[in-house]
Amino acid sequence: MKHTLPTSVSLLGLGLLAIGLLAPPAHAQSKDDQIKSALSAAPEAVAMNATVVDGAGNVLRKGSNGYTCMPDDPEAPGISAMCLDAGWLVWADAWMNKKPAAMPDRISFGYMLAGGQPGSNTDPYATEATADNEWIESGGPHVMILVPDVKMLEGISSDPSTGAPFVMWRGTDLAHMMVPVAKRK
Repeated sequence: MKHTLPTSVSLLGLGLLAIGLLAPPAHAQSKDDQIKSALSAAPEAVAMNATVVDGAGNVLRKGSNGYTCMPDDPEAPGISAMCLDAGWLVWADAWMNKKPAAMPDRISFGYMLAGGQPGSNTDPYATEATADNEWIESGGPHVMILVPDVKMLEGISSDPSTGAPFVMWRGTDLAHMMVPVAKRK
């Protein structure tokens, strides 16, 4: 039986490949290892019924709860496992394709409980640290939250060093809340 992916999942896989965030590793992981890696990104209650796709968007396991999980790539440091709901899949497509992002019509969640890659806290497209882009060296385990209106993020700090929730990419249409769930290294 052939499974078809929602367009947003297909676009996510293609977009991740295009920007090099996820790609088939040189020494490919087994399907079971990819599924285990992908599911490590979410709490067990989410992971148990999530769809799992590889970096090319191929369905490794069909799920039923609206979450899509992708594995990390041990051959490419910085590529982290993640589990995203439908709102995050649309957001990720906008980010990867550098097109305007539409906020979801309800609160939306993404999980990266296995940690995240380094990145800028201010520039969604930065690929390295600069003097003014507030580079975060260790993403640490976190939950990501999108809100229907960025005004809901007002009053929340943008400082990632406190260990408290913070707004990443404030002032852009890609602004979202990061909620650390473990101490950053």
